[in-house]
Amino acid sequence: MKNFKNTKFLPLVALLSFLLVGCNSDLMQVDPVQESLMDEEALMSQFNLKELTEMTDFANLREGDFTGRYLIIARNSNLPNNLNQRIKDAGGEIVKTFPEIGVAVAVGRSEDFFLKANRINGIESVTPDIILKYTEEPEISDFDMALEGSGSSINSSGNAFNYADAIFDGFQWAPSSIDAPQAWDAGITGEGVRVAVIDGGFHSSHIDLAPNLDMNSSTSTVPGFQFNQDTGTFWHGTHVAGIVAASGFGIVGIAPKATIIGVKSLHSGSGAFEWILEGILYAATPLSQGGGGAQIINMSLGASINYRDNWQEPGFRDFFRELQKIYDRATRYANQNGVTVIASAGNGATNHDVAKELFKLPAQNQFVLSISSTGPRGWVLGSTNFSDPAYYSDFGKSLVDFAAPGGTAGFAIVDGDFSPCTLIGTTRSSTQTCAVFDQVFSTIRGSTDGNYGWAQGTSMASPAAAGVVALMMEANGGHMTPAQVNARLRQSSTDLGKPGNDEFYGHGFVNAAKATGVN
Repeated sequence: MKNFKNTKFLPLVALLSFLLVGCNSDLMQVDPVQESLMDEEALMSQFNLKELTEMTDFANLREGDFTGRYLIIARNSNLPNNLNQRIKDAGGEIVKTFPEIGVAVAVGRSEDFFLKANRINGIESVTPDIILKYTEEPEISDFDMALEGSGSSINSSGNAFNYADAIFDGFQWAPSSIDAPQAWDAGITGEGVRVAVIDGGFHSSHIDLAPNLDMNSSTSTVPGFQFNQDTGTFWHGTHVAGIVAASGFGIVGIAPKATIIGVKSLHSGSGAFEWILEGILYAATPLSQGGGGAQIINMSLGASINYRDNWQEPGFRDFFRELQKIYDRATRYANQNGVTVIASAGNGATNHDVAKELFKLPAQNQFVLSISSTGPRGWVLGSTNFSDPAYYSDFGKSLVDFAAPGGTAGFAIVDGDFSPCTLIGTTRSSTQTCAVFDQVFSTIRGSTDGNYGWAQGTSMASPAAAGVVALMMEANGGHMTPAQVNARLRQSSTDLGKPGNDEFYGHGFVNAAKATGVN
């Protein structure tokens, strides 16, 4: 396994600032470049692919590593006839195809495969796939952010849902900030709605995830790992899944009876474009066709690319353009299958109306709803400013569609107040730095089947919005098209900030009670 940092591909890697992101503002329209295939010497100088071999070790992923695989895009929605033979003649091998979007994955078996494959009639491009970091939370201090909530007296099945009976009742401000309890009191819990969480590993035996996790449909697109494997004790995917649909034993998800489809497309926060692409397509494919059968996809992941400042760099230009097309095809496929795609807006504290050179993948692609983050400062001390924009959240009318609670440690990080506070819940209490409690409390891997912890980020806001959509779908008879979801969210979300479409809140701060017609 060779590292791109040892090749001339490094300038491209350096231009890709990978953050936790997501959005659904209009896709940047790039004027097509009328040009023939780049000069062979320039191509080889840019990518230096002679040195690179197929990746076989997926346990220790390093940012910039070439996977040894290439994403091949057909000129139209169909793959060329006899593609397998043509790729073989070029010195490669097709190892996977996504015929539904006209994309294939190949491995090069000869030094000149990349050049020869680019000349095949009917192929628009051949793009090397690389490993990049997709999930990074805003930097915070080393808080103790895990509590054990499991024990022999906790039964993970057979109990009726009652959110007030949750072990950590009183630890969650986020559901109340968007009036989710009003929907629950009306009997709306997201039951029957299927939400795919494309992320890292899922602790499948967690007492709050197991009741709602579709084990048969959950899958991993990361080679060599099951969907319920990852590293460390936090597990980003586990925390995100709990925000969507924790069942109410320890904590309560926004849609506590929705079905979770765990799709592991990252390992330890890193992954290949291919893995995420496959995750989207799998989740959006109906069960009857062998897919995950999701109605909602949540992606608390992504990439921020500075396309304008570096557009004249030929390698970067082509690399970016092709990735843009690939994700467009994937999110368009999801939309055509009636699947609502939601993603996090990003944690760069950047105004994208000003920083117009930035573009988010896959968040800013077609048919994706982007969610910014809010949170209180000093909740345990009595603050109720739950809808205040989080200090780290990316913003801008060109980026944000809606806002949701994602938590914030701003009381400490921005205000410099690291004083301790004690949170007294219904059955449990905890003493932490005050700012810890302003974050989002959810399921984590921990060391047992019942651990919980705090985190902040648009990664936490996106699944909150996904949970609201799940509640809304149940209230609407179990199904809504993406267009109907967007329209209903615009109608029901609370208009904050400047009237109308606002740079921090988009079309508003989501509200579960209004979205479901309860209020």
